[in-house]
Amino acid sequence: MKFNVALIPGDGIGPEAIEQAVKVLDKVGEIFSHEFKYTKVYAGGSAVDKYDKPLPEETLDICKKSDAVLLGAIGGDKWSNLPLNKKPEKALLTLRKELGLYANLRPAVLQRSLKNDCPLKSELVKDGIDMIIIRELTGGMYSGEKGVRQGKDGKEAYDVECYSENTVRRIASKAFEIALKRRKKVTSIDKANVLESSMLWRNTVNEVAKNYPEVELEQIYVDSASMKILKNPGAFDVVLASNAFGDIIADEASQIVGSIGTLPAASLGEKSLGMFEPNQIHSSVQDIAGKNTANPIAVIMSSAMMLRYSFNLNEEASAIEKAVSETLENGYRTRDMMTDGMKLVGTREMGDVIAKLLSK
Repeated sequence: MKFNVALIPGDGIGPEAIEQAVKVLDKVGEIFSHEFKYTKVYAGGSAVDKYDKPLPEETLDICKKSDAVLLGAIGGDKWSNLPLNKKPEKALLTLRKELGLYANLRPAVLQRSLKNDCPLKSELVKDGIDMIIIRELTGGMYSGEKGVRQGKDGKEAYDVECYSENTVRRIASKAFEIALKRRKKVTSIDKANVLESSMLWRNTVNEVAKNYPEVELEQIYVDSASMKILKNPGAFDVVLASNAFGDIIADEASQIVGSIGTLPAASLGEKSLGMFEPNQIHSSVQDIAGKNTANPIAVIMSSAMMLRYSFNLNEEASAIEKAVSETLENGYRTRDMMTDGMKLVGTREMGDVIAKLLSK
């Protein structure tokens, strides 16, 4: 089978991490008889430097015509003082909107070999951590009406949290569909005791749940969820949340899995076209760029998500995930994950080891 992939190496360590993902994908293609055609395009800070805009029209056009988009990293301190319309992050937001991507998937998995690196007590993670946060991307206060006005006590700033039934129904259906392929549990997070938008969210999720009788639905408030993730993370399977709540909860979950450098993310829409990136897409870590010390695992794992969710190649995706797990179990670490007794490797060497394990 042939697949067209738009590659956005991006900024900082992005290009060298993308190189390793391509190396692994090419090995997958060799083993499973697939052909991946890559088209490199500019977006983010590199596009600002070259085209004076974070997302050139050519990049958007190529992404729309591709089967999937794979990103390395976006942004960095170099561009932090630019106006909002030229900030590298604008490229990410525009791509999500133009490609019709409304569901952000962020797995939080504690690799067995990284259990000692988890900041939680061992008795709290004895059952492991394997959850996926499904964050709605198009609604809520991030996308709602906002502004600044003069009030009786000075300036007032406002950001409106607004959700429609159809928007909630769409993201909830996505969460339940994913739960069917996992442990069949959805935890929906809201603040329905004080927010009208959350009351609509909860009621709509309840309606969607009726279509999935085999999936258990748990509904909890966001403050309770933030505590439960730290006290009993193994209780979560699929976590469904609004734009703002999902942003916060996903970041919290990413801190309890030993290394954020192993975590991928995906943004999906109604069609198979998706955008795949490291969990911390904004971590371009410019100070180590080009030094062969960056951790490429998150981008490699993002390529596995691409195979699973855009190309429906589940066996191939599992092969990458297994190779990454075996690499970590064999003690290979980049500098950000290095501990006593482990084997220090560089960016390219980590890609080599994972690709070699795929061959086995």
